[in-house]
This record gives sequence, structure tokens and C-alpha cells, in this order.
Amino acid sequence: MTTGYPYVSHTFIQNEVLALRELGAEVETFALRRAPLSECRTQADHAARETTYALRPPRWRDYLGAHFGALRTRPHRYFRALTAALGGTEGAPSRLLHRLAYFAQAVVLWDRCRLAGIRHLHAHFANVSSDVALLASMVGGDALGWSFTMHGPTEFYNVRHYALANKVRRARFVVCVSNFARSQLMAITSPGHWDKLYVVHCGVDLKRFTPIERPRSRESNSVTCVGRLVPEKGQALLIEAVARMKDAGHDVSLMLVGDGPDRAALESEATRRGLRGEVSFLGALSPPQVAQTLRETDVFCLPSFAEGVPIVLMEAMAMQLPVITSRVMGIPELVEDGVSGRLIRPGSSEDLVEALAELLSDPELRRRLGQAARARVAAEFELRANVRRLWSIYTELLPDTANPR
Repeated sequence: MTTGYPYVSHTFIQNEVLALRELGAEVETFALRRAPLSECRTQADHAARETTYALRPPRWRDYLGAHFGALRTRPHRYFRALTAALGGTEGAPSRLLHRLAYFAQAVVLWDRCRLAGIRHLHAHFANVSSDVALLASMVGGDALGWSFTMHGPTEFYNVRHYALANKVRRARFVVCVSNFARSQLMAITSPGHWDKLYVVHCGVDLKRFTPIERPRSRESNSVTCVGRLVPEKGQALLIEAVARMKDAGHDVSLMLVGDGPDRAALESEATRRGLRGEVSFLGALSPPQVAQTLRETDVFCLPSFAEGVPIVLMEAMAMQLPVITSRVMGIPELVEDGVSGRLIRPGSSEDLVEALAELLSDPELRRRLGQAARARVAAEFELRANVRRLWSIYTELLPDTANPR
């Protein structure tokens, strides 16, 4: 269960689903909204889109049938879930309408699970998708449990808005993608709920992201950043650093992969700093295209101000690319400064310029950091190993559910 599926920025969810199916799990996918065709870049994307039940746009026959059936067979649970959905909406008419919509969707989700014999729901984010999953579980009662994955960082900005403490209390268990995420949930819940919190890293397929073979005896100048073009990813800081390096006489080229609301502002900033020839905006790319772009670069840089544990950082490291990233949140659990990459102070253009200059001018350092980076990913962030860990949690905690979905 997620907000939209499949989405380019959430390819890791699709990889997890496919890996679970390889282990024999029967996984049905649900989404709050139908993914637009523009998000489908591969044949697997199209297949996932066609087999995912989307709650929006609404199928009115499904909505009417689900609500009538719930009112007739479980009125107490129906109104209990409705009361819970309307809680905390005082003074916010728009929020009231949103919560009513969540409840309407939750009843349909419950009904689809009932028809398919599904006994457990898992939401992949602690946002609206988990709100709907929680309410569906309330309608289903003991017959429908739920859990969620805690990624962050967005939800940690307003734990009250996302009702994180309540979600932890009501969930059967919570999958945290980092020890940092687990610690943040521990801080807002009582110790009696801490044993629900399991750390399972996301992962990458090492067979798909293989080491880059290129001469390592030369200085280099190609830097790539992959991520949505939003303020928290720090692309503006990276453009500033490239401008400072150019002013100091360094030859540097930057490729920005991704799209988002900051694109026009970033393009204007690159132009203002005289970098139109040095900075390329490649837009959103499919996973194979991202991999190919990484094969054509020398250094990967993600100077984020806030992160969970970025999948794209794992992908670059799996390809033995030297990486530069920020010392924030869950990232130090993946990158050890000076060993498997370079960590900089968040927001520090001075640190970023220094790290870029060091790596671009030292081929032996790039080689050493790249090799250690892949070894780090292989040790703790390999996709199938971590999915087996996730599957073991399902089978241990849900013995009555042969195939959690």
C-alpha cells in the first residue's frame, strides 16, 4: 500500500515487491491514486500499474458496495473508524474533507482485502497511505492487521500532523529503514512499544549495479547528482560549489538527474553564475538510464539537507563510484567518512568544494573509496538479503498469515 504505484522515485518499492514474490510471497499492490503513464518507463512499470488496485479515481460501484456492506455487517466498526477519521479536525474544514476522503477510501480498501482473503496490510510510508491502511484495519478488526515502513525525513518535521505515535501504537509492527528512524520513533513512544520497531535497510540489486570499469590514472571533472529537484536535496548548494571551483580554475561538469518544482529556479541560478555550459539538466530518467548516466560520471554527489537512507546513493556506491554526501540523519549508517565516501557538514559549500577538489584530482582515492563503497553496500544494503530479513519478520509475527500482502 502506497500513495502512488509505480512511481519513478519509488522504484525501490517495486524492487522489494518483486523480491518478495521471488521468495514465494503472494503480494497484492494497492495505491491511493492511479499512477500516470508518464511514470511508467519500463515494461515492469506498465505491468505493475495494470495489476495495482488504485482507490482514485473512485470506482463508484466499488465504493457504494463496500460502504453498504460494512454498514450492514459491521456497523460498530464502521462508525468507530469514522469517528477516528474525524478526530483532530477541529478548526480545519479542508482537513475534515480530507479525513472523510481517507475514511471513504479505507472502507473500499478493507472490502478489497476481504474479497481477496488478505489478512495483513503494509503501508510503505507513514503518510496518507498509512492513515488509510490504519482506518481499513479498524474496519476489518482482528481479521485485518496492518504495519508500515518508516522512511522519513518528511514525517519527522511534524510528528503530530502525521500522528506517528498513534500509528506506532496501533500497528502490529513498524519497519524502520535506519537506526536513526527507529530512534526518532522511540523518542515519541513509550518503551512498551519499542519492540515493535525493526530496522530493515532498503537495498539494491548488486547484479544490476555493477562496478564501473574505466581508467583510474587521470584527473576527472564529471559530477552527477540524482534526486528530485527540491530544496532539501541541496542542488543549489552544488551549483554554488561548481561555480566556486570554476572561479578557482577547476574544470568541472555537473549533471543533474531528476525533475521537480525547483527546476526553473536551479536553471536560473546556473545561468546567473555563468554555468550553462557546465551544468546539464537531464530530467527524470528510468532506472536503466540512471545506471547508464552513473557509468559516465566520475564522482557522485548528494549534498542533501535531510534524508532517510537514499537508494540512489546505494546504487552509486554499488557501482564503485566515489560519493560525497551530507552527514545527516541515516546517511552515516551507509557512508563512513574517508572510508566508503566523503561526508560533509550539511549546508557547507566550503566542505563541498574541498571534497570535490580532492576526489576529482586524486584517481587513487576515487578507486579506494569506490571499492570500499561497494563492499559496504554488499555487507548491509543488498536487496535480496534485506528482503529475506523483511520476510522473516512477516512469518515470525504473522503466523496466521501465510502470505502477507
